[in-house]
Amino acid sequence: MENEYEVPSPHEHALEDAVEKGGDTLTQKIALMTAILATVGALISYQSGSAQNEAMFLKNESILKQSQASDQWAFYQAKSMKSHLDDATAALATVPEVKARFLADKAKEDTERLEIQAEAKKLQAESRKLGEDSEAKLRPHERLALALTFLQIAIALAAITVLTKRRWLLWGSVGSAAVGLIAAASAFF
Repeated sequence: MENEYEVPSPHEHALEDAVEKGGDTLTQKIALMTAILATVGALISYQSGSAQNEAMFLKNESILKQSQASDQWAFYQAKSMKSHLDDATAALATVPEVKARFLADKAKEDTERLEIQAEAKKLQAESRKLGEDSEAKLRPHERLALALTFLQIAIALAAITVLTKRRWLLWGSVGSAAVGLIAAASAFF
């Protein structure tokens, strides 16, 4: 059997020395900060996605209601045309029974047309309200997306700080994280 020898690299020696000395406290603090920022970022990402999905759902409902309102307006136009035709036919009719029948049809069409008009207006109002609700739900999503961006920048700066050992980058990371947290908080006010 062959004997294998392991020759540790200088990097492995440095790691062993760091472990024996208790580790680099700056690195440990940055690792903890990064873990916290990543957790907060995940929560913000979830909330942002949820707000975006709800806004899209409301917008789709708004479009559906507007489509239904358009259908009602088309039906209203058809009833109006039929009412005008009944009126014109009644005016041209010479037989009193025929004239009475067309005037009765016109009255029926006019009644139905008013009901259809009321329904169309109601659907348009619902569509407008859903559209406004959708816009209101989208505003927090935009702020949360901005907050997530700043938290990701903070995590990247923290990683660069660990690699370069430049403490001033840590302040950039903390500043970016603070901006991200403020942006996230502003999404709910």
